[in-house]
Amino acid sequence: MSDKNSGQGPADGPANLHEGEAAGTFDTAGLREALDAKGWVQPTPYDYDALGAKAQHEWDSNAAVYEWDGEEGEIGPEYPDLEKTLFGEPGNRGGHGIDFSKIASIELFQEGPVRVQPIAKFEDAGLHPAMLKNVQMAGYSTPTPIQRYCLPAIHQGYDVIAIAQTGSGKTAAYLIPILNKLMGKAKKLAAPRPDPAKFRPGIDPPIRAEPLVVIVCPTRELAVQIFNEARKFCYRTMLRPCVVYGGGTRKDQAAQLQKGCDVLIATPGRLVDFMDSPNTLTLRRLRYMVIDEADEMLQDDWKDEFNKILSGGEQEDGHISYMLFSATFPKAARELAKTHLAETHVRLRVGRAGSTHGNIKQTIIYVDPSRKKDALRDLIHSLPPTRTIVFVNNKRTADELDDFLFNLGLPCTAIHSDRTQKEREAAMRAFRAGTSPILIATGVSARGIDVRNVMHVINYDLPSMSHGGIEEYTHRIGRTGRIGHRGLASSFYSDRDEAIASVLTRTLLETNQEVPDFLKQYEPAGAAEGNIKFETESDFDETEVPGNPDAEQEGTGGDGWGAVASEPEEQPNTAW
Repeated sequence: MSDKNSGQGPADGPANLHEGEAAGTFDTAGLREALDAKGWVQPTPYDYDALGAKAQHEWDSNAAVYEWDGEEGEIGPEYPDLEKTLFGEPGNRGGHGIDFSKIASIELFQEGPVRVQPIAKFEDAGLHPAMLKNVQMAGYSTPTPIQRYCLPAIHQGYDVIAIAQTGSGKTAAYLIPILNKLMGKAKKLAAPRPDPAKFRPGIDPPIRAEPLVVIVCPTRELAVQIFNEARKFCYRTMLRPCVVYGGGTRKDQAAQLQKGCDVLIATPGRLVDFMDSPNTLTLRRLRYMVIDEADEMLQDDWKDEFNKILSGGEQEDGHISYMLFSATFPKAARELAKTHLAETHVRLRVGRAGSTHGNIKQTIIYVDPSRKKDALRDLIHSLPPTRTIVFVNNKRTADELDDFLFNLGLPCTAIHSDRTQKEREAAMRAFRAGTSPILIATGVSARGIDVRNVMHVINYDLPSMSHGGIEEYTHRIGRTGRIGHRGLASSFYSDRDEAIASVLTRTLLETNQEVPDFLKQYEPAGAAEGNIKFETESDFDETEVPGNPDAEQEGTGGDGWGAVASEPEEQPNTAW
């Protein structure tokens, strides 16, 4: 058993030797001294006793939210202590970076049947003063391209499809306008709820949750992240957010729902579970349905859950606005949008579907597979201590690297699907707090990690083309360089990664990155040199053959939906 998993640190026993080092040559004390000099914090072993004790773990779904009985008017009073919890200390707020030049220069295409005028600043978005203050306290000063268009589109009542880069501010792009629209209507639309100051759990009868907004996302980590953003933007409103996800205790989540819920963030499986308990949850009051990271969920194994979520509830047809957000836009997502979105919708695309942006410096390093651990150690030591995510392709490698780095004296933690939910939440808390600033993660976590000041992403394993390919690469490196920050993405490459080499090279060229010598053979030549083509762009180049919606042909400038017509063709009634 490794030092880390036995609860021992490097000083408590001999360090496990990694490849290439001879016994007796590894100076643990000397390395610890060097690491301290570089500024790394002391590594923290897992405390499995604490993780195993019910009373020792506070679930992320139970995080404090603004609760108000509505008796004092439409806007609640300020609570300074909760304000600090949600937004941080007044002098230490702000989630945006200082370099918006790369993001601001990215082209945004309006491709739907409706065009909207973008806003230049949040003050132009028609926000309630309390919502505008929440936006400012959350650290949003200048809207990103997707926010500039989404805020007016949702404010004007349109359904929205938004295809935007990872790290472009999609969550705020839909949360801010949706919550702002509901603020003045909460008393009229929201379900009754108990007075939180008087409610006695287990004694007073629970209230059935009847959310006005449901946000569906693929991973537990992303659900918690969206919930934390919703907690900020719901501050002082009459809207109460909740989150439900697999792995957490159903009892605790049900107790939160039964205090009242206006904004529900959920993973699909747990949402369907609660929909099967109509005394706990009903969607009959639903007004907004948001599908976030849709391309991740539109797989066959999600089919039954999605069909039930989108059409099997008690929601009233014609009263729901649908929002579809994604970084890529495969055929299944287009079909879902055609089935559920209104004909007069707004469709936005920021840059190329699945692209990244120039705020991230991408470096590809050739490494023999047998030397990858040495290369990882050297790469980490070559830079000043900084919050870092190391991505791997399987759970075993994640655990091995967790032990390897920990036994080198580095403060790390790991997250993957075989870890218990308590362990996953504890790992994310340690990573966010900086007590374990190195996180080893499998791709299952790539979409849910949105942590301030992640400066370095390392692809210890490049994604395979059969499991995510370049889209997975994009999601991974998008954990850094978020919303105006700069970031570094380093990827280990070997001959085993040849399948991804061509599209990886084109990705580097697209954002003016340096192409290493071993990838230059994959650079496009001749006429293709100035017109870099990606396979994923076929999502926007397919047009349906008139009279046969299931047949497709290559278009010449189509947008993946056929030409915009005043009377679109009838579509089959299926999201799949």
